[in-house]
Amino acid sequence: MLFRGPRPDFTRPYAMFLGANETFGKFVPRPYPRLLQHKIEMPCANFAAMNAGVDLYLKDPSVLLATARARVTIVAVTGAHNMSNRFYSVHPRHNDRFVKPSKILQTLFRDVDFGDIHYTRHLLASLLEADAIKFSIVVEELKMAWIARMKTLLERIEGRILLLWMANDPPAEANLEPDLGDIGHDPAFVDQAMIDELSPLVTKVVECIASAQAKTAGIDGMLLQDDEAMIASKMPGPMFHEEAAAALEGHLSGML
Repeated sequence: MLFRGPRPDFTRPYAMFLGANETFGKFVPRPYPRLLQHKIEMPCANFAAMNAGVDLYLKDPSVLLATARARVTIVAVTGAHNMSNRFYSVHPRHNDRFVKPSKILQTLFRDVDFGDIHYTRHLLASLLEADAIKFSIVVEELKMAWIARMKTLLERIEGRILLLWMANDPPAEANLEPDLGDIGHDPAFVDQAMIDELSPLVTKVVECIASAQAKTAGIDGMLLQDDEAMIASKMPGPMFHEEAAAALEGHLSGML
């Protein structure tokens, strides 16, 4: 498995980062872990991977071993859609890849052709289009599985943990009806009640909500090809990464 890196010197004190796209910082020359490295004057091990879900870290013992030596582990909240559950399974390393439906899902959605579906967001959009009521059942399963899996991950991490919410908007209130917008936004299907349930297992919960300037900055400062502009526009840009680094700096300075 390839992570953002760079690989730090594990014989020295370091901070460790787990997360998906927002922490990986694709197209961003200096994602927030790299910015923090200079602010806190400590190596920051960025173990983020594109489209990572909780499953990726639970199934990689080497990553969990590295957290045991870290001064602090920052766990960025990832979506509930990129993980295996009772309804479907995902690729063990590329968690956004839909592998196969379960018998339960096939029975629940008899009219959906799963043969042409390869990604989790496409799968969920197809399920919502087929039957919104049955789709709500799937979403509830995703939420319950995410909470259980996140608790397992946090309990296996030794030492201090910061749980980071990095998104354009604060966590939604619980019990809202899921819609197509939930599928497109990250972290998908994670609400405030779910974060609250995890808070006893971490040292702090830190929210970093993109400012209006960061939201409108678009792809300014990103390194990309012309045909990558649309993909890049959906990811946090350099300004948002600077805001995340600033938000974390104050919390980390008193813990290291």
